[in-house]
Amino acid sequence: MQLVWFRNDLRTYDHTGLALAKQSGEPIIAVYIATPQQWKQHKMASIKTQLIYSRVDSLSQDLAKLNIPLIIKVVDTYSDCIYVMNELIEKFPIKSIHVSAEYELNEINRDECVEQMCQKHQVKFHQHHDSVILPPGSVVKNDASPYCVFSAFRKKWLNVFLNKPVTCLQQIKPQAKIELNFDLNTRDLITAEHDLTQWPTQQDVVLNKLRVFCSSNVSQYKNNRDFPEVDGTSKLSPYLSIGIISPRQAVNRMMAEHGDQVFNFDTNEGTWVSELIWREFYRHLCFFYPEISKRKSVKTKFESIKWRNQVEEFSSWKQGVTGYPIVDAAMRQLNQTGWMHNRLRMITASFLVKDLQVDWRWGEDYFMSKLIDGDYAANNGGWQWCASTGHDSAPYFRIFNPTTQGQKFDPDGRFIKRYCPELGSIPDKHIHTPWQYCDKLGCNINYPRPIVDHKQAREITLSLYKE
Repeated sequence: MQLVWFRNDLRTYDHTGLALAKQSGEPIIAVYIATPQQWKQHKMASIKTQLIYSRVDSLSQDLAKLNIPLIIKVVDTYSDCIYVMNELIEKFPIKSIHVSAEYELNEINRDECVEQMCQKHQVKFHQHHDSVILPPGSVVKNDASPYCVFSAFRKKWLNVFLNKPVTCLQQIKPQAKIELNFDLNTRDLITAEHDLTQWPTQQDVVLNKLRVFCSSNVSQYKNNRDFPEVDGTSKLSPYLSIGIISPRQAVNRMMAEHGDQVFNFDTNEGTWVSELIWREFYRHLCFFYPEISKRKSVKTKFESIKWRNQVEEFSSWKQGVTGYPIVDAAMRQLNQTGWMHNRLRMITASFLVKDLQVDWRWGEDYFMSKLIDGDYAANNGGWQWCASTGHDSAPYFRIFNPTTQGQKFDPDGRFIKRYCPELGSIPDKHIHTPWQYCDKLGCNINYPRPIVDHKQAREITLSLYKE
């Protein structure tokens, strides 16, 4: 018997574990182990938990069509997973377990413990690299060391990919029906705390979203992706984060629609594929540098920065009441929807770290606690990029001006007014500096003045980094 342990690979298409289990000719069973306490320790957002539970319910139905029973277990932490797996091995004649590899430290330790247990039972433990297009170790320098600069990584990644193109696996055919004398579901996982209407989890629906984006909506991606009021991004990141679609499916679908121009990174299609390669870059780094999972600054000289860490200012940032409209609208979007536009992630992160001088890890945690697409490697990579502490990060003196960022990417303030309705009476040309407008006219609005002066904050930040 073959056991497929689903984690962040919640699909039946392009699933290596399922395909190899089917090839064995043996009966297949599947398990999903929810670890809510571990997720809380990892600051996972409740909306992402709900997305996972919704998808597990859909996955159970997808697997049922293949006559594969899905056993659902709920335990507290990763350390409890070994007991579940041991129970299954003792209950069923399992010869092999298939998992999709995960590259964060706690996940690696969990899998090592389970693998050791499997060895004692003479059960094979197979890890498949299904959360990436190219596995860690395949995109390295001639001396086998990892690339730490994205442009060099992307160049080598492309060379490896083109020399050995990656194909997607078809969904397996149904197996013969099997009966298990076992409780498949310990409890109903579905919760209703958040409205997931715009985030359906049916596999075919998500695959159609991918097809529509690649065939038509990508056509203005390069020009529109930085403007939050324009629906210019794919919004596929939540589905990639829990594996309803694979990155292989994403790049292959784009290639099927647009051919080799997807690797011209100046095109709309190539710009989007480049973002997938950024995702690969951070995952590979996580694999090679365990200190990333320990939340250390990659550039160790910046570990000693004396952050101001003013709790009240941090609270203002979280609530979206900093007095800088683009920052506040972005944070309110995050709080209200569980999602934030990528340009806004950079603006708000830069503001927290380089205007408020708050430790980037505070912001990293807060984003994870709210984002429906929370992904440790990408989130950590993004925050360390903004904080200038990570691999190939922005130089420390690159400090976004929140006012000019708003003027550039939300020029008429439509996005701002959607999330900051109290600014609705401010004329468009003054929407990014409402305090100046009100000072001039002597008007009163229920909106705070800036909690810091950007020019002064910039000088403080430069001195902190120089020290």
